[in-house]
Amino acid sequence: MIELIRTNDPVLLSFAESLMKEAKIHCLIADEGMSILEGSLGMLPRRFLVESDREDEARQILKDAGLAAELRP
Repeated sequence: MIELIRTNDPVLLSFAESLMKEAKIHCLIADEGMSILEGSLGMLPRRFLVESDREDEARQILKDAGLAAELRP
């Protein structure tokens, strides 16, 4: 799995996840359980991961959706 986005924004993560589901690209939002440790303040960023063999395709989908500025290098 490759990290494409790191953010605290649940709406952004949900949007990215829906784009990947539509494209049938397996994705994972890591560190969601960390909110228990931080007291649900949303301070710790979540990581958006996709299948490493489909990274280029996933990046292009996110760019086409206007999320280029959110992508990790």
